[in-house]
Amino acid sequence: MIRLFRSLATTAFMTSLSRLLGYARDAVVFIFISNAHGALDAFFVAFRIPNFLRRLSAEGAFSQAFVPVFVEYREQKPQQLNSLIDATAGALATVLLLITALGILAAPLLIMIFAPGFAMDGDPRADVAGDLLRITFPYVLFISLTAMAGSMFNALGRFALPAITPALLNLSLIAAVLWLAPRLEQPVYALAWGVFGAGVLQLAIQLPWLHRQGLLPRPRLDWHHPGFRRIAKLMLPALFGSSVVQINLLFDTLVASFLAIGSISWLYLSDRFVELPLALFGISTATVLLPRLSECSARSDGEGFQAGLEWGVRVGLTVALPSAVGLALLAEPILATLLQYREFSMFDTRMAGLALTAFALGLPAFILVKVFAPGFFAHQDTRTPVRIGVIAMLANMALTGIGLLVWFTADLEGPHVALALATAIAAYLNAGLLYWKLRAQSFYFGNRATMVLLVRVSLSCVAMVAVLWPLIPETLEWTRLEFAGRLLQLVELVILGAVVYAAVLWVLGTRIRDFRIQSLTGKAAA
Repeated sequence: MIRLFRSLATTAFMTSLSRLLGYARDAVVFIFISNAHGALDAFFVAFRIPNFLRRLSAEGAFSQAFVPVFVEYREQKPQQLNSLIDATAGALATVLLLITALGILAAPLLIMIFAPGFAMDGDPRADVAGDLLRITFPYVLFISLTAMAGSMFNALGRFALPAITPALLNLSLIAAVLWLAPRLEQPVYALAWGVFGAGVLQLAIQLPWLHRQGLLPRPRLDWHHPGFRRIAKLMLPALFGSSVVQINLLFDTLVASFLAIGSISWLYLSDRFVELPLALFGISTATVLLPRLSECSARSDGEGFQAGLEWGVRVGLTVALPSAVGLALLAEPILATLLQYREFSMFDTRMAGLALTAFALGLPAFILVKVFAPGFFAHQDTRTPVRIGVIAMLANMALTGIGLLVWFTADLEGPHVALALATAIAAYLNAGLLYWKLRAQSFYFGNRATMVLLVRVSLSCVAMVAVLWPLIPETLEWTRLEFAGRLLQLVELVILGAVVYAAVLWVLGTRIRDFRIQSLTGKAAA
């Protein structure tokens, strides 16, 4: 348990630094780059396509297929480990080079596919987005190879460097906005070059560390290597199943391209704020769990496997619920404090705040999906999450259609909110079906003590809402303050909410020992 908490703390700390820089990046972008004529909408579409491919293949399917096989070779065939790395690197680099070349050549077509609303007559975003995509697409190549290096570090229990590496993207974009953008006729192009430069930097920083560990790949093409063939077999279905949330978000972008200018940016921004707790306690927990669960699976340690999942569920729920409540309560104050200056208006704050509230409602489900999915990947079962992912994706599409129909029929404010709400609901379906299949396959049964913890967490969240709700001023009143005043008031509310939540949780009997993995072993509820 101590090792898991230490690994989680390291990953979460480094990730938090990166995400805080990400907020600084978004603030700089939205404050200094105008969204006149949808320039930022065009960039976010151009960036979301390679970023989606990166999350789908590199951080999602590839990592979840590669880590269990890497761990198995390290444990059982250490003398063949480097040949596995070399063959995998060679195949991955070859495929990525081909994809990158095709992406650059087909950039205008990809924009029409992923943002068909840009094809409307007179919409200037189509041409700009195509140009930006040609610049950003090579990011897929660089960041995917970076993700392979990070997967090896994670499998060895070294989580710090992979967790902090994404900060280079944020620093690169901030530098691009502040230094390069003023020198360009169209400042938004600076963002695309910032993404390109970040990909190069993120890969370059990994190489010396890989060399020190004796893991620096010597890429070679060996399509018949048995380890690589197993990775490829596991990866193909996982390409879809591991990234349903990202596919849903990309679908949201497609639909939002038909809505009012700004809708894509509002959805992107609200998703970014939900990503902080998701990365800290969802992705970080999954990153730490996968190697441990893979080891338990390799040793046929069923009790240890269930205990690991139980630990992930408890940690995830304890932080997901208060984070969701806090984001929903403070959506507009957060946006007004960090972004509502110069180019970012009060209307933008309102629209993005509504989407952030909707996304926040799905945060517990987003985190549980990240916790449950490694339970299948550790057993080298990628098909089950695929089937569940298909159901969740289809549900998201249906819910989006229903939601937009309701929004337009009732003439509700901000139809883009229907997209965020549909994604949140689909995530609960995804998490619920993953849990049901884990239980059906006797991988995880749950624990009565976890249900008690859930009740305590829920009551603590109610107490937090009761205290904070009367203290949150109207957005107009909030924006009359200068930045320092807004920030101070926001920090005071966040600290007060955290203190109330933690205090009530303590009074209700929750203690650190409730998260000790030894105390969970052998106590699965029947």
